[in-house]
Amino acid sequence: MTITDVARHAGVSTAAVSKVMRNAYGVSEAMREKVRAAIDDLGYRPHAAARGMRGRTYTIGVLLDNVRNAFFADILDGIRDELRHTDYTVLIGAAGFAPEEQARTIRSLVDRQMDGLILIAPGTPRAEVLATAASTPTVVIGHHDASDTYDSVVDADDVGAGLVVDHLVSLGHRDIALVSAPGTRANKWKRTPEAVLSEGYLHAMRRHGLDRFARVHHTAYSDDGGFKAGMTLLTADRPPTAVMCGADVAALGVYRAAHELGLRIPRDLSLAGYNNTALAALAPVQLTSVDQAGHTMGSAAARMLVERVESRRDRPVQTTMTPRLVVRSTTGAPRGR
Repeated sequence: MTITDVARHAGVSTAAVSKVMRNAYGVSEAMREKVRAAIDDLGYRPHAAARGMRGRTYTIGVLLDNVRNAFFADILDGIRDELRHTDYTVLIGAAGFAPEEQARTIRSLVDRQMDGLILIAPGTPRAEVLATAASTPTVVIGHHDASDTYDSVVDADDVGAGLVVDHLVSLGHRDIALVSAPGTRANKWKRTPEAVLSEGYLHAMRRHGLDRFARVHHTAYSDDGGFKAGMTLLTADRPPTAVMCGADVAALGVYRAAHELGLRIPRDLSLAGYNNTALAALAPVQLTSVDQAGHTMGSAAARMLVERVESRRDRPVQTTMTPRLVVRSTTGAPRGR
């Protein structure tokens, strides 16, 4: 089935069909409906490679490092919902945590002629992202490093960390630990989400006069990473009375470690996460968490990317989400109070 068949079936020119498929300016609604009906009747599907040769494939590539992180599902839902009534299709590149694997996946997405890329907290060197964004419209989610080349969507992570510390201090906690992803300076990202989160945590601890209790434990944002962090912190000579994690998935790992050590939450340990994923609200968990509007982040990223792809904007934009603390049953007063 070809575009010529669609034009013949609709009784219009091939140029008219092409304009409808490109959402070109000046196409009447009647023409649009006639061509769409012909496409549906014939089951016509444009050949992606052929469309790419003409300048657009209507595909958006999304890079993520961990398919088990439920927060990424919220972002992907936002991207999908924003693009639902467009011709764009989303293809996911699950690259893992290794920078070289992420770089290889980004190059593969570009080689497959994606119209644009959405990179979720990329661990690949910033220079490579800048080079990619110079030729392919790109939105970076998470990193606070602004650029003239790509657009970005971030959460006010320092504010979010402060919300958790303030909440725990109000309950009577003093010894509050942070579990955060390690990041790497070698990749030249200066303002990663974990770096900004740690800054906010340390600032809040200082604000409350709790500098001597501050400690940041680095681990991967995964259930296994959180479990290992929990076992280390909770078996230390001075275990914290409260733990804040930079991701819900890591907080659930800490939860598992506490359970294995016979600790009860929140009586023996208060625990807070970050992202407010669907897992946090599950009845057996009820995890206190920071909501950074993952669905809205994804929707904003998709909207900004399409603006770039369709040349409706050529100036860089950074959109910042305002975090909100959702208090549930995993945080309470420390034992003895």
